[in-house]
Amino acid sequence: MTASAQQQARRQQRIEELCAASLRAMTGHLDLHYRGRRLYQGEARLPTHAPHLRIDTGQDDFADCRAVADGMALRLLHSDASLHRRCCPEDPVERLVFELLEQLRVETRAPDDMPGMADNLLQRFERWSRDFYRSGLTEGSIGLLLYTVAQMCWSRLHARPVLEETEDYIEGTRASLVGELGTALHGLRRHRHDQAAYAEHALAIARTVGERVRAERAQTEDDEAEDRDEEATGAFALLLDFEEGAGDEDVIAAATTGRSKVFEDAALDYRVFTTRFDREVNAGSLVRRALLRENRERLDQATAEQGINLPRLARRLGSVLWEPRPDGWAFGEEEGRIDGRRLAQLVSSPTERRLFYREQVKLGTDCAVSLLIDCSGSMKHHIMPVTMMAESLIRALEMIGASTELLGFTTGAWNGGRAYQAWMRGGRPPGPGRLNEVCHIVFKDAERSWRRARTDIATLLKPDLFREGIDGEAVEWACERLLARPETRRLLIVISDGCPADSATNLANDAYYLDNHLKEVVARRTREGLVEILGLGVGLDLSPFYRRCLATDMAQALDTHLFDEIVQLIGGRHRR
Repeated sequence: MTASAQQQARRQQRIEELCAASLRAMTGHLDLHYRGRRLYQGEARLPTHAPHLRIDTGQDDFADCRAVADGMALRLLHSDASLHRRCCPEDPVERLVFELLEQLRVETRAPDDMPGMADNLLQRFERWSRDFYRSGLTEGSIGLLLYTVAQMCWSRLHARPVLEETEDYIEGTRASLVGELGTALHGLRRHRHDQAAYAEHALAIARTVGERVRAERAQTEDDEAEDRDEEATGAFALLLDFEEGAGDEDVIAAATTGRSKVFEDAALDYRVFTTRFDREVNAGSLVRRALLRENRERLDQATAEQGINLPRLARRLGSVLWEPRPDGWAFGEEEGRIDGRRLAQLVSSPTERRLFYREQVKLGTDCAVSLLIDCSGSMKHHIMPVTMMAESLIRALEMIGASTELLGFTTGAWNGGRAYQAWMRGGRPPGPGRLNEVCHIVFKDAERSWRRARTDIATLLKPDLFREGIDGEAVEWACERLLARPETRRLLIVISDGCPADSATNLANDAYYLDNHLKEVVARRTREGLVEILGLGVGLDLSPFYRRCLATDMAQALDTHLFDEIVQLIGGRHRR
């Protein structure tokens, strides 16, 4: 991963934050946010069916991203989703056209006092039209038909001419459609403020297009059928809401996840086959003291070479964590509340002004921060910079008076260990749930300072500590530890480079069982609002799991810019 890839990932995150903020402001829906380059409302993903609104926030211009936000805001404000679902046809081609027409309808509802919104949508549609045409997808009959219908409907709804660059190219197809679509096109414009009436005309257009596509396919010779299908598929790829394909290798990838049928069938009831072999251990007990001292020396040397400015980091953290706290009373002030004990001075000295007292306020932190490190096998390659980053944060947080913990999670064995063997001996009952020995590690608890725990923290450099990862249970464990603290603000920062992974659990259940449990835990804890959960991805975008997250590249130096971004992530307590 290059520095440009990290910059691109950060740019993408920033754009998504701005677009989500714009969406929340326009719609009033406070649960709108982006995850993995997708828009979500709460835990439900909002599909983007319209072709001109399908973009890549990591690649496209900010103007395009803002246009998409405007289009989705209008869709949420002016489209009845239940009515739309009832009217939506089942045929994929007809549904394609119907979805497009509904989006074009709501875009005509852009407020008159927001001309910038209308301009954004206009420029985005024109840019998409040129890209579609120049891609060669209109060279086939089906692609040309779909493109022409999109241009005709957009032109009629917005009372604007079709794209000048393609006007002559589509004229023949346009003329052949006017007789069949004329009445419906007129109805689109007339009923654009009435979704139910509009849907009748949109369905008429969709059926006409569907019939033409089916007739075209029926007339195609057998030896040409495969080529025609490929052409249609290529056209649909720009029109329908397909899942994103593989990205560029030179970008920070997003964590992959999916739906777990086993988890859903169990009504989101996470199961554990046995807890008999689970354990919670202090890190210092896992490594010989001599080896710990050696690891500590390596860690100190590497940290010194980084030259991290801890006082500056502490000031930056203080700027987002400090809160005003009462600190007694100041007497003899020239303003404030009247101090009755000093009224006699006013009689004896009428010019005396220091007769007041007022409350003193000082900045302080009432915050507990827990760092939870994923100790799965792949993290072994990043553990030195991760440990240095975690230690730097802990030391800076202690300098401003915050309580800190450093925790880790792994498994007691590969491939299920004793839990898996017990399941095998028990006849392999179906749906066993988690099948491994969970191992939760305390490197530093909140009662110990960094100076006293620094030797135990070096346990992170023990190579055979890293096995598999069961993230959901670890997040639950860390949250419970934070809830036992007296501080009023509690933050949990999860540092990970991948999705939950345990081979035995995945084989006995399904591939996304642990993923879905992690998402359920994070969503539930976030709704409760007692613990703020942040994700720090090591070479990975963790947004499919954590709403507030940051993708980092640990191959680069631990520079000031990285810590500034972490501070911004911590400070964004009100961002949803």
